[in-house]
Parts: sequence; C-alpha cells; structure tokens
Amino acid sequence: MFKNSNNNVINHLVTTISLIFILMALMLVYIFTSFYRSSSNNIMGLGVSNINSQATMIENYINKGQDILWVTADTVNYMLESNMSEEEILHFLQKETNKVENEIDDNFTGIYGYINGEYIDGSGWIPPEGYAPKERVWYEAAVAAGGKATIVAPYLDAQTNTIMISISELLSDGESVISLDIALNEVQSITESMTMGDKGYGFIMDKTGLVVAHLDESEKGKIYPKNDEQRVMIDKIMNGDEEHFSISLDGKKCTVFSRQIVDDWYVVIVADNTKLMMELRRQLFICILVSVLVFVIIVIYSSIFARNIARSRKKEKESREKLDRVNMNIIRSLAYTIDAKDRYTSGHSQRVAEYSLALAQRMGKSEEDQKIIYYAGLLHDVGKIRVPESVINKPGKLSEEEFDQIRIHPISGYHILRDIHEDERIGYGAKYHHERYDGTGYPNGLVGDNIPEIARIIGVADAYDAMASNRSYRNALSQDTVRAEIEKGKGRQFDPEIADIMLRMIDEDKEYRMCQTDINHKDILVVDDELMNIKMVERILKDTASINVIRAMNKEETFDALEKNDISLILLDLKMPDIDGFELFKLIREQYSVPVVLMTAERSVETIHMISELGIDDYLTKPLNAFITKEMVYGIIKSGRNGL
Repeated sequence: MFKNSNNNVINHLVTTISLIFILMALMLVYIFTSFYRSSSNNIMGLGVSNINSQATMIENYINKGQDILWVTADTVNYMLESNMSEEEILHFLQKETNKVENEIDDNFTGIYGYINGEYIDGSGWIPPEGYAPKERVWYEAAVAAGGKATIVAPYLDAQTNTIMISISELLSDGESVISLDIALNEVQSITESMTMGDKGYGFIMDKTGLVVAHLDESEKGKIYPKNDEQRVMIDKIMNGDEEHFSISLDGKKCTVFSRQIVDDWYVVIVADNTKLMMELRRQLFICILVSVLVFVIIVIYSSIFARNIARSRKKEKESREKLDRVNMNIIRSLAYTIDAKDRYTSGHSQRVAEYSLALAQRMGKSEEDQKIIYYAGLLHDVGKIRVPESVINKPGKLSEEEFDQIRIHPISGYHILRDIHEDERIGYGAKYHHERYDGTGYPNGLVGDNIPEIARIIGVADAYDAMASNRSYRNALSQDTVRAEIEKGKGRQFDPEIADIMLRMIDEDKEYRMCQTDINHKDILVVDDELMNIKMVERILKDTASINVIRAMNKEETFDALEKNDISLILLDLKMPDIDGFELFKLIREQYSVPVVLMTAERSVETIHMISELGIDDYLTKPLNAFITKEMVYGIIKSGRNGL
C-alpha cells in the first residue's frame, strides 16, 4: 500500500508537472509570439519616430531660410513703398547677406533679387553680359507662386558637389522678386546621421527623383530609380500610403521608412531587416534559455509550486492595478488633448465628468458604474478630434456645413471608444449625449428611455457646463439663467428625473462654484529693442485665441506696461542696448511674480546655467520656431494661476 501510495504521489506529481510544463510552454509560446510582434511594432514605431524627427529637423532648417526671406521681403516691400533708392536697397541686402552668412548660417550664401527692373545682389556677384533675371528659374517660380515664398527645384553645383536650392518670393509690386540661395550642407549632415543605429542609410530626394542628400555622397545629384527594385520602392514612397513598408533591395529584405516634407521632398531611411531585428532575436534566444532554466527549476522545486503561484497572482493583481492607473492617466491625457482644441472651454471634459459622477452618486449607482460614467464623461467629446479647430473656435454663428461637422463628433467618438475600452457604455455616452428626450436630438433621434441612461446623465452634465462656461462667442451664463434653462428642458431636452437631480445640485451650490473659473483674456508682454522681432512674435501668436501682445522696447516701457496691464507672461530679449536681459529680469522680480521666458540666440552652457540659477521659467532660441513658441506660451499660461 505504501508503495502504491508513493506511486500515486509520483504519478500525480509527474502528471502535475507535465500539465504545468505543457501549459507554461503554450503560455511562453504565446508570450514570445506577442513579445516578438509587439517588439517588432515598437521597432517600426521607433523607425517612424526617427524619420519624423529627422524630417522635422530638415523642415525647420528650410523654414529658417523661409523666415529669413520673409523678413527680408517684408523690409524690401517697405523700402519700395517708401520710394527708397536702389543704392539703399542694395546696401540693405548686402548688410542682410553678411548678417545671415556670419551670424546665422554660412550655408545661406546670398540674398539677391530683381527689383525695380534691376538685378541686385547682396553678395556682390556681378552677372555676365546678357544675363536676364526674369528668365531665371528663381524668378519664374516666384511669379508662379503669386506672392508666397516658394522653394525652387534643387540642383547640383558641379564645382563643389553641393546641392543648392533657392527660396524666392514675389514682392507686393507684382514684378520685383527677392531670393535666397541655400547650400544644403546642413541637410547632408542630418542625412548622414539617419542610420537607425548603423542598421541602414538615409537619403532625401525631390519629386523628380533627384537625390538631394545621401549617406553616400557619391549618390548626390543622381536621379532615382536606377533599377526595377528602386522603381518599386520609389513608387511606394511617392504614393505615401504607408509610413513604412518592406521590400527587397540588392537581395536583402529591407524596411523603408519615409515622410514627405516641404515642396514634395521625401525623407527616406532604408534599414536592413537582419540588422534591425538582430537584437530582438538575440533577446528572444536569451529568453528561451532562461525559460528552459525556469522549467528545470520548477521540476526540481515543485514542492514550492503553490507558493510561487500565489506570488504570481499577487504580482498579477499589482500589475492590473498599475495598468488601471496607467489607463486613467491615458484617459485624462486624451480628455486634455480634446479640450486643448478649444482654448475657450479649458477643462470642459473634466467638469462634465465630475458633474456626471455627482449625478451618478445621487442616483445610487455602484462604484463600478460610477467609474464607467466618470470615464464616459471624460471621453464624451473625443470625436472632436475629427472637427477642425477653426470650426470649434469660431466666434460667430456656424454655417450649416460647419454645424454638420460638429454633428459628426458623437459618431466619431463612438467608433474610437468602442475599440479602446471593453465597456460599451463609454462609447454609448459619446454617441448619444446629444440626443434629446423628446426625440429631436442627433445622431439617431432617439426618444425617452430609448436613449442609454449613461448618455442621458452626460447630456444633462454637458448642457449644464456649456451654459456655465465661457464660449468663443459669449461668457458663462448666470446661475439663475442656467437653472431656468435646465427647468425648461425637463422632458424636452433632458430626462426629467436626472434634470431634477441637477436642479437640486444647483440649489445647493449657493456660491455658484459649479462653473468655469478660467479667465480667457491674456496679455503677453514682448520686450525687445528690435521691432522686427516683436512683430515676429505677434505674427506667430496672431491666430492664438485670447492672447494680446503688448510691446516694450526698453526698461522704461517694460515697467510702464507691467503697471498698466495684467500681464500673464513676459517674453524677454537677452541682448538689449540699455540693459542686459538678466538684469532686467532681476528688477522685474523685485516687484512682479509674472512668468518670464528669455529669448536669445545664445546656446552656451553659461547662459543656460544662468537661466536656471535665476529661476527664469524657460527660454526660446532665436530665430523663433512658431510651433515651439506657441506651445511654450500656451503651456506656461495653462499652468499659471488663472489658466487659459
């Protein structure tokens, strides 16, 4: 009996270990498969991120040239309108050419143009006899662009093996043209770094197939495609249907990442798949060895299997809780992204979620239901991602076509949410929160209790916040007006029972705390001794809602503006004739706590250290990048006491 008992134990143990082995083997196969797929996707994502980053650098470089040309053209237009002489204009172009080459970028090789019927060159180049500016490509391209800065097709300088481009702009008189020549040496340098960690190579070509820059400089100036394999690759790149795709080149399986940038140029990285996946496969091999070792350990220490399972379950629970926290942060970030499209209704999704949660609590909903309703409130407007900002922020009455664009956001939101959350009620909250209790709402015209309850709750909360918040066309309504509208909408727009709960919440809110407290209007003080720099900031921020730029060109004007206005942010130039930017900052801090962002062309460690040491909020590098400037301004104001 003892022997049989031992045999039974051994048999059970063997059976148990075998079952565990099979189950874990299947689990590991699944994990490795998922890991490989996920890691491959991550590698592709890194490739896309890399190509986007490099493309952005190149675009910024070209945009810097366009900005320089824009400023120059604006000044020459002014000089023409002021009837200044050709000698004065030539002197200005010579000065700007010297400044650009010596202070900004020596690859910007000259500013020249056809002005008042004469060719003028800031670099001092004298054209040969018979030179006809109006027959040159840079002139014809500018005329064809009709007053917009345009990039002339690149060409290879045979003497220097340098790819050159020209940026040209037609002036306001309809005949004069200003142009800037750029040697693409910096673009070549950027291209040489596009190797995906020595796993590939990068190149840039224009829409004609001309290679503008290449890791292998001998390829510059060639026209692609050169063979059938390249033809397939180039066709896919120019079609632009995919951010990355696989293809065979020279007998090797490769992945091609591409992005279209300014004037139909294409930034391309070609990576060898063997090298690209080598590290991933090595890690998988190590994981398999480790897994085998784990199985051996499980067999040897099977007696402690139960305890290991308990520990695994505990870790799994902690992972789920951590995942829940991550999901909540993602949902909040998504809601913030949605609200950021409408600068007038900052925090709308958060407030709707809080009002919806308060309604759910008073309705006696379970904690799980309350969580789902709160999530749905945060995400009810996610479909507005599809709606243009110009429509969302339009101050006046919407046209029928624009209102149709607004009407699609519940449908868009529903199809987004149905794929990212397992509880379908969150999608229903987005889809049906604009339905009306009497059936006159959209998108489906549902009536009464046919409208999902979660949407009826959010519908009341959303309508309340819309009235109690600032809009692009009006300020928040008074509490009495809001209450009267909720009362009037019972049984028509709103579920009567839910509306009654909201009315009780309004009655209990004696100090009208349930409303948007943000102050929309923001004054930004730009301090710079050069008017052109101030105008550049004004140009960058001109379309940013509720931001008013106030000028100051010296210390006296700065303190005068601070005394007369409620300044939310100061953009302060570092180098000014009457006072150093750091010293002016110290004087400002003695009286005012307003955030300050330094504007400087300095990039030294000492300057950055001084900015940090003085407690300056941030700094912008000249020449200013429009996107970075707007985002920094918005971010600092958003995090301030009043918010935007």
